[in-house]
Amino acid sequence: MFSSVKPYENQRYASLKKECQRRKQLFEDPLFPANDDSLFYKSRIQGIQWKRPKEICDDPHLFVDGISSHDLHQGQVGNCWFVAACSSLASRESLWQKVIPDWKEQEWNPEKPESYAGIFHFQFWRFGQWLDVVIDDRLPTLHNQLIYCHSNSRNEFWCALVEKAYAKLSGCYEALDGGNTADALVDFTGGVSEPIDLTEGDYIADEAKRNLLFERVLKVHNRGGLISCSIKATSAADMEARLACGLVKGHAYAVTDVRKVRLGHGLLSFFKSEKLDMIRMRNPWGEREWNGPWSDTSEEWQKVSKSEREKMGMTVEDDGEFWMTFEDFCKYFTDIIKCRLINTSYLSIHKTWEEAVLHGAWTRDNDPLKNRCGGCINHKDTFLQNPQYVFDVKKAEDEVLISIQQKPKRTSRKEGKGENLAIGFDIHKVELNRNYRMHTLQQKVASSIYINSRSVFLRTDLKEGRYVIIPTTFDPSHVGEFLLRIFTDVPSDCRELMLDEPPHTCWSGMCGYPQVVSQIHVLTAAGLKNQDSQGGADPYVIIKCEGQKVRSPVKKNTLSPEFDVKGLFYRKKPGQPIIVQIWNHNLISDEFLGQVVLKGDPSDQQSVHTLHLQDKGNRRSNDLSGTIAVRLLSSNILTNV
Repeated sequence: MFSSVKPYENQRYASLKKECQRRKQLFEDPLFPANDDSLFYKSRIQGIQWKRPKEICDDPHLFVDGISSHDLHQGQVGNCWFVAACSSLASRESLWQKVIPDWKEQEWNPEKPESYAGIFHFQFWRFGQWLDVVIDDRLPTLHNQLIYCHSNSRNEFWCALVEKAYAKLSGCYEALDGGNTADALVDFTGGVSEPIDLTEGDYIADEAKRNLLFERVLKVHNRGGLISCSIKATSAADMEARLACGLVKGHAYAVTDVRKVRLGHGLLSFFKSEKLDMIRMRNPWGEREWNGPWSDTSEEWQKVSKSEREKMGMTVEDDGEFWMTFEDFCKYFTDIIKCRLINTSYLSIHKTWEEAVLHGAWTRDNDPLKNRCGGCINHKDTFLQNPQYVFDVKKAEDEVLISIQQKPKRTSRKEGKGENLAIGFDIHKVELNRNYRMHTLQQKVASSIYINSRSVFLRTDLKEGRYVIIPTTFDPSHVGEFLLRIFTDVPSDCRELMLDEPPHTCWSGMCGYPQVVSQIHVLTAAGLKNQDSQGGADPYVIIKCEGQKVRSPVKKNTLSPEFDVKGLFYRKKPGQPIIVQIWNHNLISDEFLGQVVLKGDPSDQQSVHTLHLQDKGNRRSNDLSGTIAVRLLSSNILTNV
C-alpha cells in the first residue's frame, strides 16, 4: 500500500529546504501564494492576514504532548468532514506517520533556530499514487486567530498545516467546504471506502444484520482501518441542527474506538459472558456530546468495573468524545463510512488480498466500435460501448471487493468547484475463454449503486468462472478518467478487453481468418450414469472446436448437474463440428460419460437443444445414459456476440 511517492507539481522538499537554508530565507510557495486565490473561488472574507506560526505564538510546535484525536477543532469553513477524517487519522500512528513523514525532522527545533526554513511536506494518496505536497507555513488568520482547522493548544500546528497541504491539492481552501469524509479517509490511507446507509439497511429492526455489521466494523477498526459516521440533514435548516439527545445533524463524527465491553465487577464479570457492543465517537467541534445511555455522566457506567473503564479510556469531560451502544448508534446515526486498509502483504497473519489496479477512461468517438462512454444499462444501445475489464474467479466461490474511483476534475478559480459525475458498474458472467469485447448482453450477476461521489464500492461473492466489469457514467457521452481496483483471494488476472474481434495478421492470408463466431451455452444434463456406490457422479463438461477447448468446474455428487457454462469460438472452418463432452472426475483417471456433436450453423435459429448423449467415434448409438441441454448462437458477423 505504501508504494513510491511522487513529488506534487515537481516540488522537491529536501532540495527546496536546503536552498532556503543556504539563502537564510523562509520558504514562500509560488504555487500556493498567501493571497485570496488560495482561499476562495469567488467569495471573500475581509481582513484576512496570512501569518507564520512564530507570528501567532511564541513557541510553535507540530505536536504538543504527542498527536491525538482531541487536538482538533473545526474552523469557519464547513469542513467538519475533514476534521473528522483527521481525528480518525490521529488515532493511528502507522497512518499519520505516512501522511506526516519524518515529523521529527519537520518539527521546530529551539536549539537550532537557524535550521527552520518555513517549509513542510505531507503525503496523500491520489488516484493510485502517493503524492508529496510541499507548502510554506503561512496560515490564514482573522484577529490573530486561525480561521480554519486548529488545535486545542494555541502553539500546536500539525492539523492546520495538513489542512493547508490538502487545500493546495484540492485547488483552494474553499474546495474543502462541504466535502466528503470518505474521500479524505482514502486520501490519508490508500484504502477502500465503503459507505453504509443505516436507515436503508434497517439495522435497528434486524438484530442479526446489526450484529453482523458490528463484527465487520470491529474488524475494520482492529485491522487499523478508519471509520466515520453522520446523521443525514434533510434540509438546509437541518444542517448542524442539534437534536435533543445531544447529537448534531449533517455533521461528520470520527469513530475513535469499537469494542465489546464486559459488564459486571470483579471475578463475576470474568465468568459472566455478558458483553455489550459499544462504539466511541468524537465531534469535530470538540464539545457537545451525546446525552443518552452510556453518555459521560450516565448511571450505566456503574455496571462496568473500574479496571474496564480505565481500559476504555473513559473520561467525564465535555471534550466531544462519547460512547454509545451499537444499537443506539444504529437508531440515531444514518450513515457510516468504513475505510478498510486492504492487506496485500504476504508477511501478514491476517487475510491478505490480491490486488489488481487498472487506469481507464470514458472517451467519446463517433464510431460506435471506438466510443467508450455509453452510459449505464438503461441506455441499451450504447451500454456495451463502455470500457470492459475481464477477470477470473478461480475458487469454487470467492469474496470480491471492487472499487472504482473517478479522477477529480482539476478545479480552477474561474470555473469554481469541479462536480463529480454519477458513476457505477455492472458485473456480467461471460464465456470461460472470452478474450474480446462483449457485443451482446450476458447474465448480470452484480451491480453497484450509481452515485455522484468520487468513488463507488461493492463487496460481492462470485462463483468460479470468468466475469466482465463494465464501469460507466450514468448518462452517455460524459468523459473522464477512472481507477479500477479489484481485490480477490487468488490473482484474478484482470485486464481490459481492447479488441472487438481476432486481429488480422500477416498469417491470416495463409492460415485463414475466422468466418463464423459461435457461443455454446451448456445449461444442464440429466439422467447421467451412476458412477459410485452412493449413486452419484462428479461430472464436468469439455467443449471442443478446431483444436481449442473449454473445461467447466466439476459439479460434485450429482446425476443432474446444472453446468451453466459457456464457451466462445471464432471458427475458420465452419464445416467442422463443435463437440460437447461430459466426463466424470475420478482420482486416478476421468471417465467419459458421453458427447453430442453440433454443427453451429448461423442459419440454425432454434435456441435450446436437448440432445441424447452418444458414444465417441463411429459407435454413435443412443445407448448412453443421459441428455444434455445446450444453447447455440452463431453469426457470420464476428462483432455480433
